[in-house]
Order: sequence, then structure tokens, then C-alpha cells
Amino acid sequence: MSRLTAVTETRTRRAEWIGTDRVLRWLRTLRDDLCSVRLDPLPPSVWLRWLPHGVLWVAAIGITIGGVAQLQHNGHLGAGLASLLGFAPGGAVLLAMWRPVPAWWLSTGAMLVGAITLHGRLGTTPVVLFTWPWTVAGIIAQLLVLLLLTLRVRARVAFEALAVTVVVTWLLDGVWGAPPHQSTSVVTVVLAAIVVALGTALRGRREARAELGRQASLTEEERARRTLLEERSRIARELHDVVAHHMSVISIQAQVAPHLVENPSDELRENLDGIRQNALEALTELRRVLGVLRSESPDEDAPDVPGTGPHSPQPTLDRLDTLVENTRAAGLTVTARINGERRPMQSGVELSAYRIVQEALSNVLRHAPGATAHVEIEYIPYGLLVSVANSRPDGPAPPSPGAGHGLLGMRERAAMLGGSLTAGRRPDGGYRVFAELPAAAPGARPVPGPTADPTSGTIGAPDPKDDHA
Repeated sequence: MSRLTAVTETRTRRAEWIGTDRVLRWLRTLRDDLCSVRLDPLPPSVWLRWLPHGVLWVAAIGITIGGVAQLQHNGHLGAGLASLLGFAPGGAVLLAMWRPVPAWWLSTGAMLVGAITLHGRLGTTPVVLFTWPWTVAGIIAQLLVLLLLTLRVRARVAFEALAVTVVVTWLLDGVWGAPPHQSTSVVTVVLAAIVVALGTALRGRREARAELGRQASLTEEERARRTLLEERSRIARELHDVVAHHMSVISIQAQVAPHLVENPSDELRENLDGIRQNALEALTELRRVLGVLRSESPDEDAPDVPGTGPHSPQPTLDRLDTLVENTRAAGLTVTARINGERRPMQSGVELSAYRIVQEALSNVLRHAPGATAHVEIEYIPYGLLVSVANSRPDGPAPPSPGAGHGLLGMRERAAMLGGSLTAGRRPDGGYRVFAELPAAAPGARPVPGPTADPTSGTIGAPDPKDDHA
């Protein structure tokens, strides 16, 4: 009985705890929903985009009505002439929405005609002093037109319009003069200068925002382009890892298979030769595809160096002297030295060593102007040591259009053979690339026959265009 009571009490407390927890969660949810100051603006209204146009229409109507009334009652002009001179400033405001420069001429011309027309009538009504040379409606219209003009044209044009306005006002009120009147020259000039300055600042801010938007678009395009290049590089490495190894194994097995059979038939030899030839062709096509994927400009021509064309035999260290001479012809001082007993190495080792030297010298030409380079090849019992060092450059390097895969490609070549590569700055300000390449790749098997397997130089060896940073 006591056990049943304990279980009942436990369930009751659990139910109470669950109920309390639900209430607390509901209260927290309510607090999060109603005690929030999160910014959540209304979506932009399409009608608000036409608000400035509506304000200008209302202002134009008010300027027209006020200008006609002032010219009739205070200027004592007839209804026809007052209407003509009163409609011109209002029309100039509307015209400024599409043609700001003609609108400014219309507003200024209307002021000039009105001032000349009213000049003989000034002083005839001493009770009311008439505003001259600018009427109140004319001042408002001119300010609006100048603002719209400044927002739409270059700052030089806006300041030229302001200068003409100031000169015309000064010639009318300061040089020509008139009977006693209420002068509006100073007020007009000061307000016009303020409006032009304000419009110039607003236009500069708008242009700065537009330029910032263009820069942001360019940055986004560059980021997308860089991401695409990185993805292409990743695909190239994956294709190399997955396909090139298997194709080279197929080629080697097809070459070895006839030696494993006693008295192989001609049909067997022919089929195995076909398999080997197809594998070699597939490796060649794979190398070209890798070059396209890794190159930033697939149609870029290969450098004009003997032995580096797409159909040339893969270079070895026998061409090192030619490479050094071509680099010297390009303007770089290069010295080369070979240590140890020179002996033939696997094609892949010699090709990788040659490409590492080639890429390192290209980097010196590109990134260390005025420096001297020293190439050192050392044959050791278990492999090959390659060192390319340059002195401190004379000045900053010019911008390089390369894709930036140089060091990555050199490291891939060394790692492919089971070796290592280090690159870094020297204490004297120069740079050094040092590679250690084993004589044979890990897991490689000797191939029977009098000649070495030509595929050993193609495994993982991209097109020459891909080797340059």
C-alpha cells in the first residue's frame, strides 16, 4: 500500500511540475511576443514614390495663384499680363521635373520681364511697397527650380546658374535701381546660395551611395568568381585523385600482362596494346581537362618556351640548361649548379623537378624585380633535392594577372611523389623554394621491359599552362 501511495505522489508531483513548466513557457512566450522593441518597418508604399511630384504640383499651383494675385493687386497689372507673368514661374517648377535647365531659364526670364514691366510702376502706391526685382512667388519658384537643377546636373552647371542669378539680380537692383520699393535682392541671393549648397550635398551623397552600390556589386561578382575558381580547382584535384591513378594502373597492367603469360597470342597482345593506348589517350585528355579547370583563362596561350607546347614531349632535367638560358633572356640573372652523381630518375620525378624549377623562376621574374636567382639540383642516394633561391628585390612587384596556383601546384607535385616542399622568405629579404623528391613514388612497382613507362610522367602532371601562378 505504501508503495502505491509513493507512486501516486510521484505522478502527482510530476504532473504539477509539468503544468508549472507549461505555464512558465507560456509566460516567457508572451513576454517575448509583447515586450519586444524589434525593428519591423512597413513595406515601402508605391504611392509614396509619387509624393515629391505631388508636392511640386501643389507648389506650382500655389505659386501661380499667388503670383497672379500679387501682380494684379500690388503691381496694378492687367489680368492678361498678370496671368502671363504669374503662370511662367509655376510652369517653370513643373518643367524642372523633366527639363531643369530650360526651366531655370524660364524662371529667370519671367523675373527679368516682370521686373522691367513693374519698374515704371514702383512708387505710385506709397501705402504698399512692392517687392522688387523678385516677387514672393518668383523667389519660391526660383529656389525650387535651382534645387531640382542642382540635384540633376553637375555641380559646375549649378554654380553657373547661381552666378547668373546673382549677376542679374545685382544689375537690376544695384546698377539700374528703382524708386522706393521693398528690395528682395539680398534675401534671394542668400537663399539661392543655401539651396545650391544643399542640392550639391544631396547629389554628392546620392552619387556616393550609387558608387558604393557599384563597388558592392563588383565585390560580390569577384567573390562569386573566386568561389567558382576554388570549386573548379577542387574538382580538378578530385579528378586527378580518382581517375588518373586508376587510368595509369590500367595502362601499366596492360603493359605487364603479356609478360605474365607464356607465349601470348597476337590477338591478346593486340587487345592489350589497344587497352594501353586508350588509357594513355584518356590520361592525355584528362591532363587537358585539368588544365582548363585549373586555369583562370582557359584560352590563354601557353608561354613561348621550347618544349612546353601542348604536343611537345614532357620535359626532364636534361632541358634545365635551356630553361635557365630562356630565363636569362627574359632579363633575370640566374646561376645553376648540379651536385652529386647525375643519374637517370623516373620520368615523374624529373618532370616534377623541372616544373618546380620552372615555376619558381617564373615567380622570381613576376614577384621579385631586379633580384638574382640560384638553382641547385643535388642527387642523393634516395632521391633528388631541388632548391631555387632569389635575392632581395630592388622594388615592389607590379600587379600579376596570374591565378595564384603556383605554390599549390608545386606542393601537389612533391606530395604526389611522396616528397615535400617548403617555401618561405629568407633572412636577407629573398625567397627560397626547397623540394625533396624521392627516387620512386610510394607503392610504385618496377615495370618489365627495356624502356620506362611513359605514363609515370603524366600522372598528376597538369598542362603546362596550369603550372604558372
